[in-house]
Amino acid sequence: MSKKVYYRYNEKSGSYERVYPSRRSRWLAALGHLIVSLALGASVFFVLNGVIDLPKERMLRAENRELSDQLELLNARMDAAHEVMSDLADRDNNFYRVMMQADRISDTKRYAGLERSMLGALSDKSLATALNDKMNLLEREIVVQSQSFDELRRLALSRADRLSHIPAIQPVSEVHLKQMASGYGLRVDPIYGTVKMHEGMDFACDIGTPVYATGNGTVSAADWHSGYGNRIDIDHGFGYLTRYAHLSKIIVTPGQQVKRGDLIGYSGDTGKSTGPHVHYEVRLKNVPQNPVNYYFYDLTPEEYAAMIEHAENAGHVMD
Repeated sequence: MSKKVYYRYNEKSGSYERVYPSRRSRWLAALGHLIVSLALGASVFFVLNGVIDLPKERMLRAENRELSDQLELLNARMDAAHEVMSDLADRDNNFYRVMMQADRISDTKRYAGLERSMLGALSDKSLATALNDKMNLLEREIVVQSQSFDELRRLALSRADRLSHIPAIQPVSEVHLKQMASGYGLRVDPIYGTVKMHEGMDFACDIGTPVYATGNGTVSAADWHSGYGNRIDIDHGFGYLTRYAHLSKIIVTPGQQVKRGDLIGYSGDTGKSTGPHVHYEVRLKNVPQNPVNYYFYDLTPEEYAAMIEHAENAGHVMD
């Protein structure tokens, strides 16, 4: 487009003279062109950015979604790892250290002031920071637990006789076990419908399944006992006693010495029972203990984790 030229008539000279714009006018015109150009450029940018999905941007968004999903998955796995460490810590303090007469590990020492947090919805940046905190805590727990196991190993080597008397296996072999019907804790009585303390674990199995002594000891009772039906008590010394109830047959006698793994009877459905099973108790100084903490000889970590999960089942108490 051609530039407009303006003329003005000069009466004195009697001719038309060209009119040139002032410097101010030229600056204003240049500024106007600049503003229009910037506005057009910004409009084009926003149109391209908001409407047209460029390949590179699509790739970056996909990568961000994938990274976000991976962070969420890592967070879930970290929580699961902390649950395992929590079970190990509980087993360590409430069984291993009790058995070896060692002091419990305090939370202050075990966690060193680091706090475990359960996360809700967080931004990726906040989630990454929280995961780093969780990893620091997990590393601390692993170090403390490893040191604890080293100490317990030294104590065990110096107390081998005591260790042989501690209940340390399941009373029913894993190959014969149908299911772990109910664990230790408050349960609903299957006959009376009331809530009561279930002081042992119920192992569902066929009648006639072999039942084994879980540690060295002396048979202190082998008879019929009200709701327990045919029961066997074994005094292991060191304050420990185990009870095996609802048996179909008893093959030991009071005063008999038994070793861990010896056959002592067969499972049944005697006494107050709703089906074939073995009711098993562990007592320390006559105080009921959670038997799930006493299977360290014959369960792998995976089997132990499954046992804990089944032990929480409150719906299948059988006595």
